[in-house]
Amino acid sequence: MPQYMTVGHLLRQLQDLDPALPIRLAVNPDFPFTHYVGTDVVVQDGKAFIPDDGQEDYLPTSVRGALTWS
Repeated sequence: MPQYMTVGHLLRQLQDLDPALPIRLAVNPDFPFTHYVGTDVVVQDGKAFIPDDGQEDYLPTSVRGALTWS
């Protein structure tokens, strides 16, 4: 997946998932916590920004492995 993910890339990755599935952000491999996804989307300067909405918990070890962060 390119580092310049677009709305289209994200939609394709999410389209077959259960719409009720909670989503979290995995932010930093050196400080692996999960973060809630904010509900606002701000479009400015030709980009869409989705904020985090606070930290939830440690990122599970299995997820760190899947992301090759371990």
